[in-house]
Amino acid sequence: MTVRTRFAPSPTGLLHIGGVRTALFSWAHARKQQGVFVLRIEDTDLERSTPESVQAILDGMHWVGLDYDEGPYYQMQRMDRYKAVLQDMLQNGSAYRCYTSKEELDQMRAEAEARGEKPRYDRRWRPERDKVLPAIPDGIQPVIRFRNPINGVVAWDDAVKGRIEIANGELDDLIIARPDGTPTYNFCVVVDDWDMGITHVIRGDDHVNNTPRQINILAALGAPLPVYGHLPMILNADGQKMSKRRDAVSVVDYSEQGILPEALLNYLARLGWGHGDDEFFTLDQFVEWFDLKNVSPSPSRFDRDKMLWINQQHMKAADNGRLATLTEPFLAKLGCNVQQGPALADVITLLKERVTNLVDLAAQATYFYRHDAAPAELAAQHLTEESRARLGRFATVLADTSWDAASISAAIKAFVAAEGIKMPLLGMPVRAAVCGTTQTPSVDLVLALLGKEEVLKRLANAA
Repeated sequence: MTVRTRFAPSPTGLLHIGGVRTALFSWAHARKQQGVFVLRIEDTDLERSTPESVQAILDGMHWVGLDYDEGPYYQMQRMDRYKAVLQDMLQNGSAYRCYTSKEELDQMRAEAEARGEKPRYDRRWRPERDKVLPAIPDGIQPVIRFRNPINGVVAWDDAVKGRIEIANGELDDLIIARPDGTPTYNFCVVVDDWDMGITHVIRGDDHVNNTPRQINILAALGAPLPVYGHLPMILNADGQKMSKRRDAVSVVDYSEQGILPEALLNYLARLGWGHGDDEFFTLDQFVEWFDLKNVSPSPSRFDRDKMLWINQQHMKAADNGRLATLTEPFLAKLGCNVQQGPALADVITLLKERVTNLVDLAAQATYFYRHDAAPAELAAQHLTEESRARLGRFATVLADTSWDAASISAAIKAFVAAEGIKMPLLGMPVRAAVCGTTQTPSVDLVLALLGKEEVLKRLANAA
């Protein structure tokens, strides 16, 4: 049997990190088993689904690098198939038309609540042997309901949560088509999983309540049951469900925060799954190690500091040319033209181990492409009259120095010795004058990379 998994988001917003983790685990299981990973867009919610959200999902999947083998399939393009299955179910009695009005449903709900019972449909339109159905009312378009078993239990061995059993008596006769004939979510999912040969349904545990309904519909259709695995929720640092209002939950947010896609996947993989004490790993390693049995059924807590540490490790391991390509747009937002300065890949070589994300990397690289005067407080501390005079003398020495880090370092040491001062009395004013900040890597490396002409010009402006 070929393993077939699917990621089936609804295009009602941006691709959020919970969805990305679901996609990641589904993708990894398919890759580990040499199977097929399917992307399906569940776009039957016409009021909330938008083309922009569809594109955001596709862009998000591309950004994180989760490639799919089939799709994207769109549910709205499969309406004829759903309606054909609905007709078959009406004919074989596994579904029936229900003409109950909204007012009648409201009354049922009120009466059940008055009795202290769970509100549910009373099955008044469900055909039974020797049962006389009500007269079909005028002016009411019926819904189609699934004829759910009344007795027994529906059970499955969840790949993450273990054995789950729910009594059929707890389940309603689910509406599977609305009055206008459009099928509902739980019905479309069942037909899709059946038609697409999905063997493993890996999704968030907010779908656990849908699963017994879907299993019963699959059984009524004579379709094989997939293996279900429900992933635990991701909580924020306060132990609450991740919220769009409080938390960065979209992959777009993390892209804009300068997080590498491979780092985000690495971190999300560790939310609910583990491989010993391994924290930093590649996507290939994750696929090699991944097993659903190692997914925890307990919720995971999102730790931003831990994610930034993971991102830092991936930045250290990343190719500097690639980091340059990714960092350039952030520098452009800061008004820096990377063509007017040293090669960005060389700058990144110097800076990347000092930062945790691309935004900070760009911020620290600005002085290589734009000369900003030191802030007043910094200037008052390090660019005194005495230190400015010393910078003038130092510039004269640099003018006759070969321009490489080793030669600059030797010149600095000789100048400090000749002046009879400690290194910070030269290093800090040089940094403030040349870079506009005292937070830089080794001065000799910075000056060598900036170039002789630019350094002497900046020292002259400060002296």
